[in-house]
Amino acid sequence: MLQIDGECYCKAVTFSAKTHAPTPYMRCYCSFCRKTSGSGGYGINIIAEADSLSVIGEENVGFHHGMEHDKDTDELKKSPGGRYFCRDCGSPLWAADPRWAQWIFPYASAVHTPLPVPPETVHIMLDFKAAWVEVPSGKGHRHFDRYPDESILDWHTRHRLYIE
Repeated sequence: MLQIDGECYCKAVTFSAKTHAPTPYMRCYCSFCRKTSGSGGYGINIIAEADSLSVIGEENVGFHHGMEHDKDTDELKKSPGGRYFCRDCGSPLWAADPRWAQWIFPYASAVHTPLPVPPETVHIMLDFKAAWVEVPSGKGHRHFDRYPDESILDWHTRHRLYIE
């Protein structure tokens, strides 16, 4: 398992967590990630063990519920999950969701521990990408209109990047 360390832009919040799957391989183009990440039209999360999260400056951490598309109606609705950010500078820090309570999902942009370069990039939620965003294609890129066909842990295992 690898410890990752991160912080917001103004350093009012620092955090650490442990992960088995540190490779930032997936780019999400949903409207929520796009509008809250400020990172080229997509958000990139990794996965870490929730019970290993340690935060300094917790009083500076803000929270808001995420949004998600209803599977049946495609309408936006409030997600049970939430996004955590620095109240001082607005930097996205991590996401968490009670449906997967054992994990948090740090934003790769907030992590300053060197992360592995992915052998392929998975582009998801392309049904919702902004028209101005050009999505890379070709060798090493997989594309999904909505969710990918494998979990983050399965992807790391398939690429032999899962760290015990």
